[in-house]
Amino acid sequence: MNVSGPDLLLWVAFPYICLAVFAVGHVWRYRHDQFGWTSRTTQLLEHRWLRWGNPLFHLGALMVVGGHVVGLAVPASWTEAAGISEDAYHTTAVVAGSFAGVCMVAGLGMLSARRLLTRRIRLTTDRSDKLLFPLLAATVLLGITATAAHNVFGPGYDYRETISVWFRGVFTFRPQPDAMSGAPLLFRLHALTACVLFAAWPFTRLVHVWSVPVGYLARPYLVYRRRAGARPMGRPVPEEVR
Repeated sequence: MNVSGPDLLLWVAFPYICLAVFAVGHVWRYRHDQFGWTSRTTQLLEHRWLRWGNPLFHLGALMVVGGHVVGLAVPASWTEAAGISEDAYHTTAVVAGSFAGVCMVAGLGMLSARRLLTRRIRLTTDRSDKLLFPLLAATVLLGITATAAHNVFGPGYDYRETISVWFRGVFTFRPQPDAMSGAPLLFRLHALTACVLFAAWPFTRLVHVWSVPVGYLARPYLVYRRRAGARPMGRPVPEEVR
């Protein structure tokens, strides 16, 4: 195997560096910032955009993660052994992946617009959010563009013969950079931005993914009510009650 230096850097060294930062960063964050281990909800500041954007984004994200697990971690021989033909797999992957991508982009667009256009939300945006939102958007859009360009409107590209092989090789400590170096540019850019996203993960609100709210399934709803007779903020007190 004759692999160039840039390929070794991009498809061997860089992924392992990002995974190391991912692992060590989570340990550091848990030990030094448990109070900040949260999604920092802003529902009380604005809820109309959140009502639609949040479910759409999370539904799309769950479907995208599931699709990537099947597409990258599960070899083609396993799905064939389960009786799923290659045509059926790719048709399902394109249809389900397109639906998931649309949901995720729509949800992320609403959440980003909400953060940019609502002053109270914009004031709560910290530096990690300013990194996370563009990085997440770039990763998602590159993945959707690559799929659309090659597998929806293009001649088709079987990523399970190249990208999946490289992905499994990284986690089994048998990296095969040559499998990734021949992939289309859009897929390579998508993989690189995903690596950066994993490196940034422990330093952003994404850490709340690991705090699975199992108790929410049985917990009653929290109901917010305005106190009777409460005055809106900023309204002067009437003379008769002074």
